[in-house]
Amino acid sequence: CKSMDPISPDQSSISITKGSTITLSCTYTVSARSLHWYQQKPGSRPEFLILIIESTKDVTRAQQPDPRLSIKLHKKEQKVDLEISSNAVSDSALYYCALEPTVTETHQALY
Repeated sequence: CKSMDPISPDQSSISITKGSTITLSCTYTVSARSLHWYQQKPGSRPEFLILIIESTKDVTRAQQPDPRLSIKLHKKEQKVDLEISSNAVSDSALYYCALEPTVTETHQALY
């Protein structure tokens, strides 16, 4: 990711220990209506996981939500976190953070 990207991951990859809790973080540089997380497994399309509305901090989950997932917004630091508890091998995937800006098109960053 370029430093000019409106949203970017804090780390490009991360290793996990089975059963642990992990936090993925993205930093954004533009005002956003909402911030989203997606998961993409090999050979599949990205799947929506969870989003948070910046102004109200209301959370919307996928139609079949994973109770192990939570999202946190740090508005002052312009960061959004995805927390995954009780990690399993099946959590190995690409994770995307994306934002819905108030003016321009949607931007996303690869985790």
